[in-house]
Amino acid sequence: MTNNIHVAVLMGGWNSEREVSLRSGQAVFEALNKLGYKATKIDFSREIFTQLAEVKPDIVFNALHGQYGEDGRVQGVLDILQIPYTHSGIVASAICMDKVLTRKICTTVGVKSPHYEILKKGLGDKQDAQNKEKIFAVGKPFVIKPIHEGSSIGVEVILQNTQFDFTKYEWKYGDEIIVEKYLAGQEIQVAVMDGKALGAIEVRPHGLFYDYKCKYTAGMTDYIMPAEISAEKYAEVLDLAERCHSVVGCRGVSRIDFILNNKDGGDDNFYLLETNTHPGFTATSLVPKIAKHVGISFEEIVEFLVKNARCE
Repeated sequence: MTNNIHVAVLMGGWNSEREVSLRSGQAVFEALNKLGYKATKIDFSREIFTQLAEVKPDIVFNALHGQYGEDGRVQGVLDILQIPYTHSGIVASAICMDKVLTRKICTTVGVKSPHYEILKKGLGDKQDAQNKEKIFAVGKPFVIKPIHEGSSIGVEVILQNTQFDFTKYEWKYGDEIIVEKYLAGQEIQVAVMDGKALGAIEVRPHGLFYDYKCKYTAGMTDYIMPAEISAEKYAEVLDLAERCHSVVGCRGVSRIDFILNNKDGGDDNFYLLETNTHPGFTATSLVPKIAKHVGISFEEIVEFLVKNARCE
């Protein structure tokens, strides 16, 4: 198959998810070549206007992850230039990059989130006291999460017997962080394509949780597809994922992450952890694994995204 459509693959960038994006972009680039598209790789930089002017693509495949690529900013650039692009537009991208805003919106369609508090960086005793009160309100065990990072960057789990001195916390990822109640259970992640949930996979990391190392190192996680939950729970989590995808305005492909709180006296409910507008496209990524199980190849996902690329 050959065609005259020129697709630029945006990849790389300069944030904490650069290496993952390069791997996603390379896999997409190879798939586009197999499909017969003319493809050009662009290592995203602050000279993006010049880079796009030189390449002159018909469509941009956005294989970026994290800040600038996944938060609505590059989408705005492409809208201004009127170059159709894959995945979600400005609004959905900005919402989903903000874990707090995502949860507030998804709550409106009946999707639960773990109890959380927002801590703010402060230089005085008053702010420290407020933060300590919030930590006490959540209680151990809890999880520390940056609000605007992906790929589990900056996530820490503080267990019951773990010492934690908040006054010594290093604020590497902004002036606010989430402190969230740690829920024990099965980690279930759902791929949504064109508004329809494809399936749910269970991830069983070899570490304490599904962190960066477990996500991107072969052999560090066991993947159970389909997830080992009851038929009723399986149908429920697919429905919840579709609700999240729709209410925040995602388009193309997304991945919605949940914890099924069914261990250590949990209530057997699903709780939203994250909504991803640009899920990974690496060898260990979950959306391709889920899609393969239902007969959709990696190349078919890529072609779907290219054919549905548009400006907002």
